[in-house]
Amino acid sequence: MKTSLDCIPCLLRQTLEAARLITSDSSTHERLLREALHWAERMDLNQSPPAMAQRIHRRLREMTGVNDPYRETKEWQNRVVMEMLPALQAEVMASGDPLLTATRLAIAGNAIDMGSNGQLTEQDVRQAVQKAQMDPFSGDVERFRGAVSQAETILYLADNAGEIAIDRLLVDQLLPRRIIVVVRGFHVLNDATRVDAERVGLDPVVEVIDNGSDAPGTILSDGSQELRERFSAADLIIAKGQGNYESLSDEPGNIFFLFKVKCRVIADRVGQPMGTQMLLHA
Repeated sequence: MKTSLDCIPCLLRQTLEAARLITSDSSTHERLLREALHWAERMDLNQSPPAMAQRIHRRLREMTGVNDPYRETKEWQNRVVMEMLPALQAEVMASGDPLLTATRLAIAGNAIDMGSNGQLTEQDVRQAVQKAQMDPFSGDVERFRGAVSQAETILYLADNAGEIAIDRLLVDQLLPRRIIVVVRGFHVLNDATRVDAERVGLDPVVEVIDNGSDAPGTILSDGSQELRERFSAADLIIAKGQGNYESLSDEPGNIFFLFKVKCRVIADRVGQPMGTQMLLHA
């Protein structure tokens, strides 16, 4: 997916929110924002939005010396969702359609995104998950169900911390197929890394690898050789979040994108209103 002109103000907002999260030094805020404005002037709009965000967050880490600016944020997000997990597991098991229920809860967890909402609170997280079954939904459930039943190997591209805990519900429904969960290779935004997968207990259940990249999406050319090999070999790819949709929507493969529509650019592209839970086949 190419970068829309409407993506640029969002990237600039994200830049300032991230800078303010790390430091109260207004001169650092100004320096980073000016650099982002300069990059925006020259950026290749044929690249996906995560490619621009990757550059911004690299520079932010360089300027501040803070390797994981969102560490504390990710910790409370993982904690909050792990507290909710037993009740959510019970909801899935009591459902007449556990796969669909787990899928919708996993999509609801995509609201835990500091890229789209830098002011996200614990209450926001709880509300997003609790009203999962009330959100508008768009997707071919039977096609997804058929793809899952036919797959032997599933590559599950995770997105954010907190959200990755809810992903366990869907992973449970995909077992006993071979599942490889992919997390980010380096810290960026509140995206999940190996540490988050360990903290929510995914690593004893499935194989977890990182993608070798610090982009808030999955840019195959920027990822590891292992990622590209696993991507090509998988029978089914489940890609969580708008960042993965933005970076992979033009890639070939049997890909289902699971995300909440969180901006007008994506809403126009998929033809659904803001807040819709998307189960979209590539």
